[in-house]
Amino acid sequence: LARCLPWPFIDRVAVVQYSRDPAAQFYLNTYTTKGEILNTVRGLRHKGGRPLNTGAALQYVRDNVFTVSSGSRRIEGVPQLLILLSGGRSFDNVDTPASALKELGVLIFGIGTRSSDSRELQRISHDPSYALSVSDFTDLPNIQQQLLSSVEAVVIEVTKDVVFLVDGSDGTRNGFPAMRDFVQRVVGKLNVGGDKDRVSVVQYGRDQEVHFYLNTYTTKEDILDTVRSLRHRGGRPLNTGAALQYVRDNVFTASSGSRSQEGVPQMLILLSGGRSSDNVDIPASALKESGVLIFGIGTRNSSREVQRIATDPSFSQSVSEFTDLPSVQEQFFSSLITVQVEATPITHVNIFSVLFLKLLVDQSIARKDVVFLLDGSDGTRNGFPAMRDFVQKVVEKLTVEENRDRVSVVQYSRESEAHFYLNTYTTKEDVVDTVRGLRHKGGRPLNTGAALQYVRDNVFIASSGSRRLEGVPQILILLNGGRSFDNVDTPASALKELGVLVFGIGTRSSDSRELQKISYDPSYALSVSEFTDLPNVQQQLLSAMSTVIVQSQAPRRDVVFLLDGSDGTRSGFPAMRDFVQRVVETLGVDENRDRVAVVQYSRDPAAQFYLNTYTTKGEILNTVRGLRHKGGRPLNTGAALQYVRDNVFTVSSGSRRIEGVPQLLILLSGGRSFDNVDTPASALKELGVLIFGIGTRSSDSRELQRISHDPSYALSVSDFTDLPNIQQQLLSSVEAVDVVFLVDGSDGTRNGFPAMRDFVQRVVGKLNVGGDKDRVSVVQYGRDQEVHFYLNTYTTKEDILDTVRSLRHRGGRPLNTGAALQYVRDNVFTASSGSRSQEGVPQMLILLSGGRSSDNVDIPASALKESGVLIFGIGTRNSSREVQRIATDPSFSQSVSEFTDLPSVQEHHVNIFSVLFLKLLVDQSIARKDVVFLLDGSDGTRNGFPAMRDFVQKVVEKLTVEENRDRVSVVQYSRESEAHFYLNTYTTKEDVVDTVRGLRHKGGRPLNTGAALQYVRDNVFIASSGSRRLEGVPQILILLNGGRSFDNVDTPASALKELGVLVFGIGTRSSDSRELQKISYDPSYALSVSEFTDLPNVQQQLLSAMSTVIVQVTTMTPTVIPTILGKKNMVLISSI
Repeated sequence: LARCLPWPFIDRVAVVQYSRDPAAQFYLNTYTTKGEILNTVRGLRHKGGRPLNTGAALQYVRDNVFTVSSGSRRIEGVPQLLILLSGGRSFDNVDTPASALKELGVLIFGIGTRSSDSRELQRISHDPSYALSVSDFTDLPNIQQQLLSSVEAVVIEVTKDVVFLVDGSDGTRNGFPAMRDFVQRVVGKLNVGGDKDRVSVVQYGRDQEVHFYLNTYTTKEDILDTVRSLRHRGGRPLNTGAALQYVRDNVFTASSGSRSQEGVPQMLILLSGGRSSDNVDIPASALKESGVLIFGIGTRNSSREVQRIATDPSFSQSVSEFTDLPSVQEQFFSSLITVQVEATPITHVNIFSVLFLKLLVDQSIARKDVVFLLDGSDGTRNGFPAMRDFVQKVVEKLTVEENRDRVSVVQYSRESEAHFYLNTYTTKEDVVDTVRGLRHKGGRPLNTGAALQYVRDNVFIASSGSRRLEGVPQILILLNGGRSFDNVDTPASALKELGVLVFGIGTRSSDSRELQKISYDPSYALSVSEFTDLPNVQQQLLSAMSTVIVQSQAPRRDVVFLLDGSDGTRSGFPAMRDFVQRVVETLGVDENRDRVAVVQYSRDPAAQFYLNTYTTKGEILNTVRGLRHKGGRPLNTGAALQYVRDNVFTVSSGSRRIEGVPQLLILLSGGRSFDNVDTPASALKELGVLIFGIGTRSSDSRELQRISHDPSYALSVSDFTDLPNIQQQLLSSVEAVDVVFLVDGSDGTRNGFPAMRDFVQRVVGKLNVGGDKDRVSVVQYGRDQEVHFYLNTYTTKEDILDTVRSLRHRGGRPLNTGAALQYVRDNVFTASSGSRSQEGVPQMLILLSGGRSSDNVDIPASALKESGVLIFGIGTRNSSREVQRIATDPSFSQSVSEFTDLPSVQEHHVNIFSVLFLKLLVDQSIARKDVVFLLDGSDGTRNGFPAMRDFVQKVVEKLTVEENRDRVSVVQYSRESEAHFYLNTYTTKEDVVDTVRGLRHKGGRPLNTGAALQYVRDNVFIASSGSRRLEGVPQILILLNGGRSFDNVDTPASALKELGVLVFGIGTRSSDSRELQKISYDPSYALSVSEFTDLPNVQQQLLSAMSTVIVQVTTMTPTVIPTILGKKNMVLISSI
């Protein structure tokens, strides 16, 4: 079970126990996590009873477990596996129920002992080779790998029904031999058999001819023989629509061998060489609605029609002539093979396994639906050509394709008219050609409100090509030349509620306030004097749109507040409530963005609302404002932690944990807990919940540190009324950061400018730059301001650094720092310029000022602070006092004599920055690892122990031991195991080395290496001991061993590998080299020395291997995207 992946993405598990009668221990939909399943399995009790009715048990799982209501996904095509463990001959008949299961498509694996009836097991199993045998159930580990290999093969070998529909009309006479060869080659890749893959071939022109049905042949040889002898039929016209309808009604049927009712995938491969003379859309839709996956290959005469017929345009290919099929076939195979998830154990190329994955479109590709709404009223007649050109230029910047960007254009005046919809055109050329031909509509009055309602009701809908329900960003660009005659508020709000991002562009004749109300955000309203000036705002619009794409894919969070409502917090409760309000204000609350829950507790916990109770920020804030103090005692924090684990961080309460959404718990506690907090806190951490603890002087600070994800995540205030002081600190722990550098480029900084430029480069070098990570902008100022680049201009560190290196000093006077501060507030810290303040991302300004400002700085600095921007300042002797006033806090400012002294202050400044903002955002390019040393301290290693200790010291010296870099633990063992310190005990190299120097040899016998491996798995490689396994940090175990183990090492070694721990084994001539190879992650990771005194000889080899492992681990995707092919429903039956 430890190999299974959690529901609902990949595997589901059920367990049934039987003797005389069967009893389900749990169903396929009972549990959604591996932990819950394993806990239940560990607690299973033997049922007892007789006689053994295996037949009745098989019938029971068919009727009660492999059903939709019990969680089976059979009708979705998910493989259904039954693993039977039977210890004797059945008292009743097994043949009928076994056949019934097989007819349902269930793959049965039977495992028996010498007491079982081997022939009975073979009859029950899917295939005699699926019946496995052991002498006794204690030998089950010996066949585990054999079983897993069979299960993995089943996952790859998805059974399917494949129908080829081949154009045999007059137009394909020359290409027909190539089409026939293509069918042969594809069939050659299939796993043909009566209960495996089935194939049918139909040829058509004017009418249709079935060469053979899905149940005509059961061997690949028979199919290939028939295909080789196919003759071209000829005939005209080409009726592809009738042929599609024919295969739906006559071939994809049970009587013709289709197993669609059993959940077997149905696939149609169409080879069409010309445009159909009849309608193809209705029969193609009928096939798709009946669940058939359609793949098409067309020629230059039919490619567009084939795209429409295919399940998805990406499921279609095009060739000039069918004689070119061999060249496209490799593309058809190899391009699709790249979709395969690398971690899937592929034993051979299976085209349909790969094709099936095409249904899972890569969501990382930025896609958008863009609608242009053009004012075509009488007042824009002169400006219309400029509007048309602007649309053209914007479209030129888009990637117009079916599965990338889609475009629609609507023109309006008194009424609205759609020139084309989002699904009218699939190429940029078609869109641009149509836009070039647009004519001004004319008319009055100007009804912008009605036009907004029109696009909402008629364009942003699925039938017009909108992909809103698929999560694709919906963008409306309004070009408007006057005030609306009707009301715009209601339709504008309706569009925003639908999630449409509206950009309004107006002229001096427009009503700027009206445009701001219409736009998604006031900063998304742009203005030009005349439409002929539109090119001036094109880049600004495109930058804002690209920001929107990133925002739409921004990380989501589930945030739960756990509030101490006991008697001791009565006076502080209003402050706690205000704190929750302020934090919620910074979140991007939405069903598909951030979700919030609040739980209050004292003696017992009570959920005020769950993660799925509210979908708007307003609803949450209203409820929070109305919270009343609960009261009660004693304070049971442990019970409250357990409560949120079991009742709030669950799918039914709105948690999206299984979708990979970060789970955050913010605990506000005002006293020491009356009950135990360690076990429930560990349970939350193992679930992947990130816990922040905030306490007062009445709290137990050590308890809070133990509860929190990391001791540094435990924050403290004197009293809850001081909460505002740490609000920003908390927020910055869970976010990326937007950083704006405001650099003094006036006459007075000419000499110091190179040093300022270098400083910016070094700070940027510390950031984790990316569209959804850290963003950077640079502004230079003197008398006025110049933006070198906005927050959304660049998405890579390299681009930013290249631009910064080329910065030139502007010069000018006087120095207007106040105006510059106001400028960045109004023009840079805005959504259209890439600011994510509305999403709660911390906003940070780093000011480098070399002189006293000639204008007032206090008002704009206050305005920035009030809008939530954290200001860091570095000044010179001429400006230090003013910079202190501007900074968020005097401690956020630094002073240098001249800017040429900046390198000396940089490290301090960057440290402040790191502490406040980058706790959770450790640069992933930095190799981090959790390293555990497991030392043989038995009697046999007494003489070698000093050398082992020195070796550990030397290896640690090569590591970068820090909280967020490398962590180290040391465990010594002989008969039993003892942890000298855990991964979270020390955070500095000095502390680790000091402790290692003081290690004493443990002694004892026998040597139980197996038990020691199990010990580190269960007690060291866990979150509460400092392991960051769940964060994707490589887990490394270095075993120093001086003898053969007295106990079994296989099971615990396998358990460590399954956990993802990379084990390196180092032994001496007294060790068992084969045992060490079995323990090690890979046999090549087992190293050997004559004596422990020779350990320095393998030190470099170990370090090199470790660094290789880290590269391998960190370059692999940490989470394998689940696919339909990777899903399994698994039922275990044990007989007693």
